[in-house]
Amino acid sequence: LSRLETMVLMAGFEMPIRAIREQVSSAIELILQQSRLKDGSRKITYITEVQHMEGDVITTQDLFRFEQTGMDENGKLMEPMEALTIDVPQDFMGAVMEGLGLRKAELQNMTEMAGYLRMEFKIPARGLIGFRNQFLTDTKGNGIMNHVFAGYEEYKGEIPGRTRGSLVAFETGETTSYGIGNAQERGTMFVVPAEKIYEGQLVGENSREDDMDVNPCKKKHVSNMRASGSDDAIRLIPPQTFSLEQALEHINDDELVEVTTKSIRMRKKVLDRLERGKMRGRMKNVQA
Repeated sequence: LSRLETMVLMAGFEMPIRAIREQVSSAIELILQQSRLKDGSRKITYITEVQHMEGDVITTQDLFRFEQTGMDENGKLMEPMEALTIDVPQDFMGAVMEGLGLRKAELQNMTEMAGYLRMEFKIPARGLIGFRNQFLTDTKGNGIMNHVFAGYEEYKGEIPGRTRGSLVAFETGETTSYGIGNAQERGTMFVVPAEKIYEGQLVGENSREDDMDVNPCKKKHVSNMRASGSDDAIRLIPPQTFSLEQALEHINDDELVEVTTKSIRMRKKVLDRLERGKMRGRMKNVQA
């Protein structure tokens, strides 16, 4: 078997290998519909990793948020559920329960053992997407979680996504320390100096809810005059890095993950900032 076939069989796919080599968007939809695996996010990661290793360039939407819903015999919208078991120190119980409450989790049972709390929840499968990283942060690495498929139940409603906006590059070029130093005041950066970026690429996470256009390629203005304090060394905060799964968890509905043989980047669906502004204006008019 080829490397592609081996990885696909390891993932448990039950479909012709050639479908994966075709156009990525249609192949992914086909796999999600035909595969018997319950974890759609894991399937998407396998496909994208395989394409990455094979040398293909992929731009994929937020496939982690694909909802495997359907109608029951009474016409009600159903969705897969997971039985989630969590062991956490008592000090972190509040943060964990708050996060799970936003994801439509329902507490089934809670017991205490040796300073830890064991909490059992029933949660929509889509509610676990992106929860792992939040859980590790909330418990400072002291929590343990596992989950198993627990059947289908009636659709639980919308789950809120990421609450912070993105820092979006509005210029194509090479990043500079000066430009990143100015942009990092607005939030967390994803890029380092001397990195090639393009217009519409996500270069950081905003500290506020809205997206913000920034220019990490900005160069320092050169002059013969030396101003007090302007020539101090620029102190850059180490950037946040993402694995493929983390990138898919991070993006919003209007964003994509771009996978090449050398890098994994995030970008806006619409690269041109003027066009994005027009789209936001039209959406506000519709909502009004």
